[in-house]
Amino acid sequence: MTDNLIHKIAISLIPGIGSVTAKSLIAYTGSAEQVFREKEKALRLIPGVGSILAKNIINSEVMSRAGKEVEFLQKNQVNALFYLDDDYPQRLLGCTDAPVILYVKGNPPLNCTKVISIVGTRHATEYGKNLVDHFISTLAERGYRTLIVSGLAYGIDIQSHKSALRTGLPTVAVMGHGLETVYPSLHTAIAKEMTENQGGLVSDFLSNSPIDRTNFLRRNRIIAGLSDATIVVESAKKGGALVTAEIANSYNRDVFAFPGRVGDPYSEGCHFLIKSNRAVLIESVNDLEYVMNWSATQSQPDAIQPCLFYDFSADEKLIVDLLRTEGETPIDLICIKTALPMNKVSPTLLNLEFAGIVKGLPGKVFKAI
Repeated sequence: MTDNLIHKIAISLIPGIGSVTAKSLIAYTGSAEQVFREKEKALRLIPGVGSILAKNIINSEVMSRAGKEVEFLQKNQVNALFYLDDDYPQRLLGCTDAPVILYVKGNPPLNCTKVISIVGTRHATEYGKNLVDHFISTLAERGYRTLIVSGLAYGIDIQSHKSALRTGLPTVAVMGHGLETVYPSLHTAIAKEMTENQGGLVSDFLSNSPIDRTNFLRRNRIIAGLSDATIVVESAKKGGALVTAEIANSYNRDVFAFPGRVGDPYSEGCHFLIKSNRAVLIESVNDLEYVMNWSATQSQPDAIQPCLFYDFSADEKLIVDLLRTEGETPIDLICIKTALPMNKVSPTLLNLEFAGIVKGLPGKVFKAI
């Protein structure tokens, strides 16, 4: 088991091999371990590899570093989730650049029914902090067991984690470095409290990775990918929150932004997202419920009765069989597991909804009825 994990970590360390190529290598060879056993000639024939990357794989000296990482994981009670594991975040699987390995400290419910990210400026005003606290409090009061995702940074991020802890909602921080430390160190106590209260810390960086600004921008893709929706609360014209919103849009996830006061520099980013139709204007949980269809799925009966006799097309049967086997499944994962493109899956699901055979849930998740 340990040897297997070493190979899974090692493949992510090969120079020039990103997550997309790593997944392709594993798909063609059958396992991470087999990648390192293949001959150079066979590796060159894999699409996207070629002679240079094949040589990198054959000549790579990554096993030692991967072995040290496994020792760190065991010593510090950190879990490593491989992208083919059942407990890997299912929403991330729909993101082409999702990491091959995700490191997790604590026991956060990464695959729970409702997951939202809340991000914003590090220079949060009292207005922004109060918005976050009231919003999360309302979620808890209405009985939504929602995982709150953010980045543990100063400002809006840390307020999101604190409010979630105060109201009893699980919360997870996506880090821009390894899990041997907490940055900023001022938030160490909050991070510990999160891991002890059904939340935790997540990272795709090895232990002792340098704390660098570009790493924090890179981790934003995980914040967006873990969630059904990203909510921006206060942001300047430029900043990490806008990057996260842009990534969320590219993943076909819902994006919301709270409006602020005209002329306030930390409202300009939110106003830009709203004006450019990159985000839906949000003022309260009511708006989230409306767009995500949360209240409707809780209180309304199914309006459409399923057809008793339905002539399935090949694509429809493929999707329905998947949903009956897997249960609630995000649309991105449906595309992956059926090998059908989005432009076929989306209208097919719509037809099946009209027929009363499948039901749409919040966050573009579907289930068979």
